[in-house]
Amino acid sequence: MLMPISIVLSNLSWSTPDGRPLLSNLDLSFGAERTGLVGRNGVGKTTLIKLVSGELQPQSGSISFSGRLGILRQSVQVEADETVADLFGASEALAVLKRAEAGEATNDELAAADWTLEARIAAALDRVGLDVTPETHLTTLSGGQRTRCGLAALIVDDPDFLILDEPTNNLDRDGRRAVIDLLAGWKAGAIVISHDRELLDTMDAIVELTSLGASRYGGNWTQYRERKALELSAVEHDFAEAEKRVAEVERSAQATAERQARRDKAGRKMAAKGGIPRIMLGGLKERAEMTGGENTRLAERRRTQALQDAATAREKIEILQPLTVKLPTSGLPSNRIVLRMEGITAGYEPERPILRDFDFIVTGPERIALTGPNGSGKTTLLALISGVLQPWTGTVRVVHFALLDQSVSLLDPSLSIRDNFRRINPDADENACRAALARFMFRADAALQIVSSLSGGQLLRAGLACALGGSIPPSLLILDEPTNHLDIDSISAVEAGLRAYDGALLVVSHDEVFLDNIGIERRLELPARAASDR
Repeated sequence: MLMPISIVLSNLSWSTPDGRPLLSNLDLSFGAERTGLVGRNGVGKTTLIKLVSGELQPQSGSISFSGRLGILRQSVQVEADETVADLFGASEALAVLKRAEAGEATNDELAAADWTLEARIAAALDRVGLDVTPETHLTTLSGGQRTRCGLAALIVDDPDFLILDEPTNNLDRDGRRAVIDLLAGWKAGAIVISHDRELLDTMDAIVELTSLGASRYGGNWTQYRERKALELSAVEHDFAEAEKRVAEVERSAQATAERQARRDKAGRKMAAKGGIPRIMLGGLKERAEMTGGENTRLAERRRTQALQDAATAREKIEILQPLTVKLPTSGLPSNRIVLRMEGITAGYEPERPILRDFDFIVTGPERIALTGPNGSGKTTLLALISGVLQPWTGTVRVVHFALLDQSVSLLDPSLSIRDNFRRINPDADENACRAALARFMFRADAALQIVSSLSGGQLLRAGLACALGGSIPPSLLILDEPTNHLDIDSISAVEAGLRAYDGALLVVSHDEVFLDNIGIERRLELPARAASDR
């Protein structure tokens, strides 16, 4: 009888090299279903996957696994001469088939040959929507195409458990759809780390990893968010009630102490007047002291219990500094042209233009999505707008703008946020610099953090602060895949900031939920380029 496939984590703990606990006493199991693994950046999602795969060893606890594991990392690293066949681990097996076709294979090779391999590879590549051959060099493919190749290789390997780490990063709409379709038909187990809400809505279960541990929710992303909101509301209500009881106990104790003090004072006055026999004074004093002491002990017991209840309720709430993104006003009038591109023909090889006779105008605070398949020319268009690339023909006229690419490369990773701001805004004095950074939650020593140490959300926020915090905010903000390295809470904060922005927006993104949430009004769809133009 076959054992059901499963991954079981028992009392699992792991700490960073500097001793910071990242995962503590974690009990978790995964079965033959599609599970979305979510949580803010830095909480330990990728570390958990490395522990499951054996790349890291737990410091305590255990991991048991039945079946074969297939893992897709965030990026597929390649060597200069690697081919698609190498990624599949099939180069030698395909070479044997070629020798067999040429009549050059040995009897042993013919006996061991995998005669269906070519057909399985072709079917897997077709399943992820990729038109390449096993001989194609990986260096000629985009990052998104390499990701699709990695998925196809997993399909051919047919593991019992798929582990996908941000599989839709760098993928165009067709690539995202290929991942969703693949998982929709996957009948074995799958763990998917993702911030792609569209993908997460196809999951059977969601596991949320926080600093408090791991919680499992049946159902997809939308169902998880609904249950999470109810849970959080209930926990916050319990905490508020517990704090209210603490305050009531302290007020009651104070009132009791004040009443006792008034009675003691009245007793002392009567004694001073001589109206009470001396023998009774001692008894009254003793009873007053006993009553006062009992009141104090009772109040302390109640206070201790109320504080304990409040602490228990507080432990259920993850303490986080909420990310906020507040963009300065640009004051852009509705009729002003902020970008005009006329008659643009451009590219990198004279015989292969990427854009031909291209015209494009952005007027006033328009919100435009720049979309199209990988390789259609989106990056080239941004390079033309920013002046990094000059057109062969035509003109580009653009007003004051800010461009943040996927890696926020306008920031020097070796410098602090403060030093980057002063470098990008040389006219700003120290007070103006600190005030601008504070608006983006980089106050005091937080502004002195080195850029290379920042999380994805902090990096984007630092880029926005440095690009938009000058004395004259840009009228046009250009963002290239801004959600790629953000967790979902950070994406929500960026969405809120962009919704309130009054300048023009040009956004490259394949995240349809994000585009809807920031109020995109118009789309510039670049068509796929013909193979002869690539």
